[in-house]
Amino acid sequence: MIRPLLIATLSFFTLAPAFAQLVTPAETNRVGEALYAAVPALTLEECVARALNHNFDLQLQQFSTANARDEIIAANAVYDPALFSTAALAGRKNTAGTSTQEQAVRAGVSQRLVTGAEVTASTSILRAKERPYSSPPLFNPVYTSDLSLSVTQPLLQGFGVTLNRASIARARLGLTRAQLDFKAVVLALIRNVETAYYTLAFSREQLAVRKFSLSIAQTLLDENKARLNTGVATNLEVLQSEVGVANARRDLLLAEQTVQDSEDTLLNLIGRFAFSTPPGPVTLSDLTVPAVTFDRSYTLALANAPDYAANKVLAEQLRIDADIAKNNRLPVLDLGAAVGFNGDGRRDAGGAFSSASSGDSYDWQVDLTLRLPWGLRAERARHRQALTNLRRQETFIQQLDQSLLVQVRSAVRAVETNRETATVSTLATELSQKQFETEKARYEAGLSTYRFVEDSRQDLDTARVNELLAKVNLRIALAELARLEGTSLARYNVQLEE
Repeated sequence: MIRPLLIATLSFFTLAPAFAQLVTPAETNRVGEALYAAVPALTLEECVARALNHNFDLQLQQFSTANARDEIIAANAVYDPALFSTAALAGRKNTAGTSTQEQAVRAGVSQRLVTGAEVTASTSILRAKERPYSSPPLFNPVYTSDLSLSVTQPLLQGFGVTLNRASIARARLGLTRAQLDFKAVVLALIRNVETAYYTLAFSREQLAVRKFSLSIAQTLLDENKARLNTGVATNLEVLQSEVGVANARRDLLLAEQTVQDSEDTLLNLIGRFAFSTPPGPVTLSDLTVPAVTFDRSYTLALANAPDYAANKVLAEQLRIDADIAKNNRLPVLDLGAAVGFNGDGRRDAGGAFSSASSGDSYDWQVDLTLRLPWGLRAERARHRQALTNLRRQETFIQQLDQSLLVQVRSAVRAVETNRETATVSTLATELSQKQFETEKARYEAGLSTYRFVEDSRQDLDTARVNELLAKVNLRIALAELARLEGTSLARYNVQLEE
């Protein structure tokens, strides 16, 4: 953390009384906290939890998952029974002047079976009335009824349990894809929250460095003005000090802007329209860098990467599409069978139904229907398209595998490089601090110029910021590696629906 470093750098002020009055260690430790004292501290775990509850991207992805669940219900509903009814009114008149009016009602139920068969059971009642009456006279009106059962079973195209349940299997795979896409959004969100949190911590610590730098520049300006009055310093040194103060103020303004932008970025991820209150104090906690290896990380990435898994599921869906397209190349050959019982009633509908149910009058039928499009060109073309789509997806999966390999290699290198960079930057900060102390002591003794002091101060500021940046980059690199491995879910105890 930067605060202990800031405290340590204050030791050089014992070399100059003017600097000794600049700031105390306790005051330095509170740099950057005064603005957020009234706001509770904000931990990284709390940020992740709030993001999982309020982030817009997650909510949008949940809509896709809900649609995928309903798609399974819709696919299964194909095999639900369907009720139907028909009411009709018809009439006819012949050349003899006899007209007939008919009223018919048919009702029944049909159901599709997993073999592809369509089963229909129905009944009907027909009322017919003639005008004028025929000779010899008939009962008028006449009621007829029937009870029928029919089955149509595809023998080639559309035959088979696996084929007819393909839409259900495809819908289930669609839900799996939606859940994997949701997992990808969660992993990316956690990585983004970690990055935003670390960036905000860096921005605020950088702001503290800029404030501290401005106070040093102002003290140097005051000291040079006093030295000018005593004839020790020159107008040029005072002017250089004023420029140093102006530059420090500019850096402070830029740092304040960066802090505000970083706060908005974090708030945008963890809340909704909650920009009126800045996030509470955030910290870069102590970090134990785990040992990372490419083999382990790549194995975890292949097992847990949701994008890679989702595209393998898509390949399974395309394989189902290819099987359906292959079956559609076959001719349509349907076997049909039907049986019906008929009855008539001379006076009422009830008598007609009773007559039909007695089974004395019946009819039956067995038929075979063949339909063969000339050349099956369209069906064969669609089958080739389905196979092409499948091969393209399989090639894309290989590309994803290679891309994942490259990403893991890069992420592992980033962790290793930033770990060493953090160590080196800490040493660089210590060196810059000692160089600044030495140059300031030489300046106080009249052995150096203000220009050298100002240069060493800027070097110290740069070293401090670089050290902070190295620590943040290391944490961001670890967050990205955890996203690729899929291990950040376990770190924050996030349980996703399977």
